[in-house]
Amino acid sequence: MSAPTLEQFQQQVSELLLRHRSLLDVLSKYGQAGASVNRAVTKAVTECGCVELNARKQDYPEGVAWEEARTQLASHMEGDLCEHCKDVLKSELGKNLFYMSALCNLLNIKLEEVVDAESQKCSTLGLFNLT
Repeated sequence: MSAPTLEQFQQQVSELLLRHRSLLDVLSKYGQAGASVNRAVTKAVTECGCVELNARKQDYPEGVAWEEARTQLASHMEGDLCEHCKDVLKSELGKNLFYMSALCNLLNIKLEEVVDAESQKCSTLGLFNLT
């Protein structure tokens, strides 16, 4: 079975939500889903310990090629997610994507167009797209 397209997923979400869902309901659920993603990452660090954080100021090397600079900059993370934490995060990210799709449905925005536009912006702007 092939993976569903973004359009198929968005249609599936629209069929699962009640017909006249409030925009405010979806916005609050989307915000809650984002907070749950943050909480799952936090728990991976503070309760499970499968990943550790060692954050400090990033020193951005000047005059260095982008490929080399990427290898010198740190994620501040050590270790890998254990299977349990990875499963929890996948679930929470899925809920986040579900409510993002629901928001797109209510606002008559195609999720695929959002992804395509962002990808195009990344391709066009390259390094200047960094935030």
